[in-house]
Amino acid sequence: MTSIANSRGALILVAGDLVAYVFSLILTLTIRYGHIPDRGFFMSHAPSFGILFVIFLLVSFSAGLYDKQSGFIHGRIQGLLARVQIANLAIGIAFFYFAPVVIAPKANLFIYFVVSTALLIVWRTIMFPVVNMSRKQSAIIIGSGDDIQDIQAEINANPRYGLIFREFITPAVSVQDTVARIAAAAERTGALIIVADLNNPSIQSAMPFLYSLIFSGVQVIDAGKLYESIFDRIPISMVGERWLVEHSGTALGSRRTYDIVKRLMDIVIASVVGLVSLIVYPFVYLAVRLDDHGPLFITQERVGKNGKIIRMTKFRSMSSNDNGSYGGNGGKTQLTVTRVGSFTRVTRIDELPQLWSVIKGEQSLIGPRPELPALATVYEKEIPYYNARHLVKPGLSGWAQISHQAHPHHAVAIDETRDKLSYDLYYIKHRSLALDLRIALQTAKAIISRQGA
Repeated sequence: MTSIANSRGALILVAGDLVAYVFSLILTLTIRYGHIPDRGFFMSHAPSFGILFVIFLLVSFSAGLYDKQSGFIHGRIQGLLARVQIANLAIGIAFFYFAPVVIAPKANLFIYFVVSTALLIVWRTIMFPVVNMSRKQSAIIIGSGDDIQDIQAEINANPRYGLIFREFITPAVSVQDTVARIAAAAERTGALIIVADLNNPSIQSAMPFLYSLIFSGVQVIDAGKLYESIFDRIPISMVGERWLVEHSGTALGSRRTYDIVKRLMDIVIASVVGLVSLIVYPFVYLAVRLDDHGPLFITQERVGKNGKIIRMTKFRSMSSNDNGSYGGNGGKTQLTVTRVGSFTRVTRIDELPQLWSVIKGEQSLIGPRPELPALATVYEKEIPYYNARHLVKPGLSGWAQISHQAHPHHAVAIDETRDKLSYDLYYIKHRSLALDLRIALQTAKAIISRQGA
């Protein structure tokens, strides 16, 4: 249900944006020439603007304007739209001044961006919530813990899901008590949808009762799958051996065509970018030497696919190399980031030497970031199923890198790494060329906007 709602919402947003783009062009021509353009006049401008519309959609996609979290609908949309429109204006200027196919006067572009920004804000903040509004169905949620509470808070705050949880039920120790609570809540609310943590032992014991409810028209939804659909991550509290066994085939080779195409793309892209990036090496060397006179490269051991240790080379960005041995300093490194290192990290220049590891096949362009062995040993003890992230090749950028804001750096960070693992598991389950493209676009956006690595 939620996946359908999410897809429907994204499609409505894309369609609405396209309508706003086209209508903005009509208004631009009307303002510029003092009359509504006829079909022939409009079509003379359509080819050049049509190319830009496609580019604008890609920029909006990479910026997250089609993401499903409610934060983009409640409060941050104006600022995000403004930043996207500034980027689109820069692209439009370059296109209009350098593309030979463009015939429209350049002034039209500036009028167009003023008009389109206003229309997009009206569409996104006023019209879309109304268009996407659906009658809320009453529902019950059963479970415990932060993940279940996050589901309830997100759905009850966001009209696009069409649900509202009328009651939150915590499973009892006794199966009879759990069944009694569910039955009483269903009768009070008249809910025909029950969301339950089916990995919870108490709820599993009540499964015969939940099964009987489906013959009364009640829909029972797995809370883990619902969480995944909403947040694009796997709830660690709802992961067990069964989940890992079911999805290990996805990671270990059932998508052979995808693996072959991905490897070919890794080789081609890494070879081209790697050769071009050689131009940067002398400049990085001079900057590092002038900064602290230390070595240009560091080589570290990292944990690769199936737990195999690989050697990863980077431009040095810290005062030295401790290989993640933080145990003697309260779980934190004693090293500091250099002045040059601060720049190379945020621009991801320090990662360029890893392209040769991609060509060798030890890493991929896209995948979970490889961890230091010393830290991986700690996390395997503290975080359940942490080593599942080693089912696929590590990457230069990954789903966790673009989705997880609290990246653990230079220290043992159990809670942050547990959250990061939830995104890595999502990638392992859903990895595809489309998801890889999305990660690549959002990585490019992060580099351009200089978000932290």
